[in-house]
Amino acid sequence: MTVIDAIYLGIIEGLTEFIPVSSTGHLIALSKFLGVEQNSVNKAFEIIIQFAAIMALVFVYPSKFTFKHINLWMKIALAFIPLGIVGFLLAKQIKAMFSIEIVAWMFIIGGIVFLIIEKFYDESKKHVSDVEDVTYKQAFYIGLAQVFALIPGTSRAGASIIGAMLVGFTRKASAEFSFLLAVPVMCATTFYDVYKNYEEILQDGNFLNLAIGFIVSFLVALIVIKLFLKFLEKFTFVAFGIYRIFFGILLLLMF
Repeated sequence: MTVIDAIYLGIIEGLTEFIPVSSTGHLIALSKFLGVEQNSVNKAFEIIIQFAAIMALVFVYPSKFTFKHINLWMKIALAFIPLGIVGFLLAKQIKAMFSIEIVAWMFIIGGIVFLIIEKFYDESKKHVSDVEDVTYKQAFYIGLAQVFALIPGTSRAGASIIGAMLVGFTRKASAEFSFLLAVPVMCATTFYDVYKNYEEILQDGNFLNLAIGFIVSFLVALIVIKLFLKFLEKFTFVAFGIYRIFFGILLLLMF
């Protein structure tokens, strides 16, 4: 991996982590296009730049990361449990699914699901417009929906957003809960991958790429979070559904 590759990957991660288009799917596709080998070190790099994007949340929602909101974080922890258990038990099977073909089909399927959800979704009938009002039951159901994100190309953000919409959240509140739910997910995967590959990561070349990718991902994500929330004040997820379908078809044609 070159420094330029690290910059490109950092940009793509920052752009896609919080919108429902699968950051992992985009990173896999871009790595394939750039010729970046999907070895353990480069996969750890991808996890860590995803963590960089998550760190941007602290700057967007500084008040949420205080003991004042401990009740909310208990619900977020509950929502994380299904993904944590399934991910741990089926780790080998999940890694075996990392292929362009699976990513492409999950892009298409996810796009169709978004279009169907939006077809029948009526925000005027929804009641949860503030993430603080989420119940434990709703949080658990959102966590169950997030389990589908273990399939590459599904999108963690997309799965959790759909889960939140189905249990009565507004679009904006769905996105915000999805943002915060990313924190325990990425903390767990980042620390685990760093622990497994810390010797390779700390090599001079790898560390430079990691630092550059981390900074780029963080800055881009900071901008995207704010723009995405503004977007949801006026628009729906239909555009993302259409994009997912076309991108999935493009992947199948290219690879």
